[in-house]
Amino acid sequence: GNACASAGPALLFVKTSRVGEQGRRFYACSACRDRKDCSFFQWEDEKVSETRLAAREEYNRNRQPSFTHRQNVERLKNFVVLPLSQRKFCQDCQQLLLPSEWQEHSGHQFQCDISTAQLKAPSQLLYPLENKKTNAQYLFANRSCQFLLDLIIALGFRRVLSVGTPRLHEMIQSKASQDEDFSVRSLLLDIDFRYSQFYAEDEFCHYNMFNHYFFGGEAAHETCQQFLYQNTGERVIMVTDPPFGGLVEALASSFKKLMAMWRETEKEGDNNQEMPVFWIFPYFFESRILEFFPSFSMMDYQVDYDNHALYKHGKTGRRQSPVRIFTNITPRMIVLPIEEGYRFCTICQRYVSSGNQHCEICNSCTSKDGRRWKHCALCNKCVKPSWFHCDKCNCCALQDHSCERTNAGCFVCGKAGHKRSTCPRLSLA
Repeated sequence: GNACASAGPALLFVKTSRVGEQGRRFYACSACRDRKDCSFFQWEDEKVSETRLAAREEYNRNRQPSFTHRQNVERLKNFVVLPLSQRKFCQDCQQLLLPSEWQEHSGHQFQCDISTAQLKAPSQLLYPLENKKTNAQYLFANRSCQFLLDLIIALGFRRVLSVGTPRLHEMIQSKASQDEDFSVRSLLLDIDFRYSQFYAEDEFCHYNMFNHYFFGGEAAHETCQQFLYQNTGERVIMVTDPPFGGLVEALASSFKKLMAMWRETEKEGDNNQEMPVFWIFPYFFESRILEFFPSFSMMDYQVDYDNHALYKHGKTGRRQSPVRIFTNITPRMIVLPIEEGYRFCTICQRYVSSGNQHCEICNSCTSKDGRRWKHCALCNKCVKPSWFHCDKCNCCALQDHSCERTNAGCFVCGKAGHKRSTCPRLSLA
C-alpha cells in the first residue's frame, strides 16, 4: 500500500496532458491536495528504491502524533483533577499540558485556566486548521448547528455518526452531559487527531473520509461498527461536512463503505434500506452527488459557517451561503424554519426558500441559490437571474463571459482556463 504518514493509503490519480491522450497514473496523498503539505507522490508504474522507502518511513515517523488516543484519554483524566490554575494548554503544540511537562514547553504560548466548559468545546479551544486543501476546517455557525440537531431529534434519530462535524458532535456531547434525559449520542470520525485529547475511544475515531481509513485499525473499525449497531428505537443518521475542494468520487466511495457497515448490522428483512444521511456540500455539486447517490435530494436550507469569510450569515459575509443538505430522507419530512423565510411547496412536497418560485413549465421550484430564477425557453430550463441566452454558445451564461468552449474543462464547473483548485464556483456561487 502506498501510504502517507498522516493520511493512510494514497489515492490513484491520472495526469493527462492533451485531450484524448492516455494519462499516466500516479499515487498522491488522499487528504492533502497540495504538494506543499504532503510531498508524497509516486508514478503508478515506478519502482521505489530502498533509500527512498527508508526516507519516507523516517518522514512518517516525525509526523506521527506524540501520544496515542489511549494515552490522551489517561492524560485527560489527570488534567481534569488539576486545580484550575494548573490547567494549561500549549497553543504552539495544540496540546493539554500536565504540570510535569511545563518545563519542556517553556517559551511556548500557553492558555491558562482551562475550564470544564472549554474542555467540552474543543472546536473553540483548538485553532482551526484553515489550510483549505488539507483540512478546510470551517465550523458550523451555532444557528445552523442547533437547527441540524433539532431536525435530527425531530426525525427520531438517537445516534449520530458525525463524519467531520466536530461542532455538532460537541453540541450533542455537552447536552448529554448536562441533561440525563437527553438521549442522543454521537461518534466523531475526523482526520484531526487533536480531538483525541478530549474524547474517549468510543466517542472519537481518527478517520480519513477520502480513503475510508481508520488510523486505529481494527479496534477503531469495531468501535464504529458497534456504534452503528441499532438497538430498538435508537435510529442512526450519518451527518458529514467534507472539505468543499474534496473529490466527490472519493468521498462517495467512503460514504458507501460506511453505509455498508450500517447495513451489515441490520436485522434480516430490512436489506433494501439505506442508512439515513445528511451530506452537507455546496449546491453546485448537486449533479455529481446524485450521480453516486440517486436516492438523495437537495434541500434549500442554507448552512452557515463561523470562520468562513464567504459563507457567513448576516452582514459580514456574503449574504447567502451556497452550502446545502443532501439527504436520502423524504424531502417533505425535512421541515425548514418558517421564521427564516422557508415555506412549503405543496406541488414539490418540500420546503423551499422564500425566493424560490415554482416554475409552471419545469413544474418544480428551480432556484438553487435562494434568488428567484427565470425560465429560458431556448434552454428549456430555469437559469440564474443574472444569466442571458448567448446564441454563440447556444446556452445561458453571464453577459460578459468569453465564448470559447473547449473539451478540457475544470472538474467542478466544466469550464476551461483554470484548474479546479482555483475554480471561481468554489468561491462565488
